[in-house]
Amino acid sequence: MAGAGLNAAAAEPPSRATIEITVYKLRNTPDNQRQRLTQFFEKTWIPAMHRAGSGPIGVFANSIGPDGPFLMTLTSYPNMGAFEQTRDKLAADSGFAQALHAFNSQPGLAFERAERSLLRGFPSMPNIEVPAGDAKRSARIFEIRQYESNNLSTLARKIDMFGKGEIAIFRRLGMQPVFFGEMVVGTRMPNLVYMLSYEDLAARDKAWRAFGADPEWQKMRVTPGWADAEIVSNITNFIVSPLGFSEIR
Repeated sequence: MAGAGLNAAAAEPPSRATIEITVYKLRNTPDNQRQRLTQFFEKTWIPAMHRAGSGPIGVFANSIGPDGPFLMTLTSYPNMGAFEQTRDKLAADSGFAQALHAFNSQPGLAFERAERSLLRGFPSMPNIEVPAGDAKRSARIFEIRQYESNNLSTLARKIDMFGKGEIAIFRRLGMQPVFFGEMVVGTRMPNLVYMLSYEDLAARDKAWRAFGADPEWQKMRVTPGWADAEIVSNITNFIVSPLGFSEIR
């Protein structure tokens, strides 16, 4: 009986992370918003997040896409409870509170507005995967893609499609996944969001051309129930670049 219990525990699927994305909208003003916010992230917020047990953390700036300029942060938690615990730990961190007060007491605005989204990792890719490398290597570029669906049923089919082959094609073609998540708190729901990394823009363009011509993808895209016209109502994307201190780079 004990052995059966161990086998059942081993068969349990991995916990699906809660992934947090926050976009800080900026303006080009004398307040030097990008510089102020960048310094706050590097010197204050990331160390406090580490003290609270969170990480890895990515910090990115917009490169190609609408609604710039902006900075974007990315991190994850084992579950929603861990997300709440981290916020409680930040609130109880006296050093962080003092630094935050000093930051907010500066004249002008550090940013215009912030938009936060919470995602739940896919069953097929439950956690963030940090690209291999170190701080000495050249920074990659990262692409965020959002797929909106008509309803939760079509969204579930698209998530299933990723898990049953599409993510594997990305990996085979060198389009390195960082995360895949279903939006649970955010805008334009129902939708999913994912991030891929590439060595540079030329590598991205080459990879997407190869993806479009890939025989396995060509077969998947015409499978009944998986065609874009059936399960995806809108696709948006943008390119970001990691800042020098980003742990995801």
